[in-house]
Amino acid sequence: MSEAVVEVKNLCKSYGKIKAADDISFEVSKGEIFGLVGPNGAGKTTTIECIEGLRKSDSGNLKVLGLNPFKNGRLLKHHIGIQLQESQLPGRLKVWESIDLFSSFYHKNIESTPLLNDLGLEDKKSSYFCKLSGGQKQRLFIALALLNNPDLIFLDELTTGLDPQARRATWDLITGIREKGKTIFLTTHYMDEAERLCDRVAIMDHGKIMALDTPQNLIRNISMETRLIFNVIGDFQLASLGNIRSISKYEKSGDKIIVYGHDKKMVKDTVSFLVNNNIDFQDLKTEQGTLENAFLALTGKEIRN
Repeated sequence: MSEAVVEVKNLCKSYGKIKAADDISFEVSKGEIFGLVGPNGAGKTTTIECIEGLRKSDSGNLKVLGLNPFKNGRLLKHHIGIQLQESQLPGRLKVWESIDLFSSFYHKNIESTPLLNDLGLEDKKSSYFCKLSGGQKQRLFIALALLNNPDLIFLDELTTGLDPQARRATWDLITGIREKGKTIFLTTHYMDEAERLCDRVAIMDHGKIMALDTPQNLIRNISMETRLIFNVIGDFQLASLGNIRSISKYEKSGDKIIVYGHDKKMVKDTVSFLVNNNIDFQDLKTEQGTLENAFLALTGKEIRN
């Protein structure tokens, strides 16, 4: 078992009758990317703020890098980096000025020029914050979170509001940071982001951890059937698919035929059936379970405010 850099045991935090963190426990191992996901109001922000030492818990035991985050916050801040969900800097503050300002907060700092170069910001050192694009601002906040060469980095809703290209570039940055031996604790509303980046994911709802595992195991545990979707050219008797034993059910939706099955043979058996019976088909694709499916299965589909 890898060394735990975050230990949460029986964490409780309430606001009146609302239990934002309801007796939750988990650990984050050294060197992993750990994701915390959940609907609005699930308790993610309260949980991560207690771990960061920004909010005091009602009860429970918390250790971050072996320290109590609330009692030892001054010492701990020199070993962790935090990128908050909503961050701003004065619009007329230049990139190099923000680097100098944040560097003054720590006992030790890394060389900023290679850091800005790695984050694609070297040519923006003299640019005003208000002139940066959304992606450039996010990369600057990552740079500010890395200035003290932290062992543990908290990233809260890192790619919210970014275009797809900027999101993908940010993902590459995160995996590059982990490859340097850092531990990353992130929250996100994007299930594809958590599925792509995280070694393990905790799904939180109503103040509780509903499930915690690798993305692959969370998907596997919902037992979602594989779907095979295709169009058939010409006449086709839908009922003939009933002869394929690995198919659990089938249906027609508009011009598309949709076939379901848990058996891995289902796709092979269906395609073989179509070919062997000289049935012309096109636009064939498969769909399997995703982390979003697992998330919805555990938390429901209703919209949260």
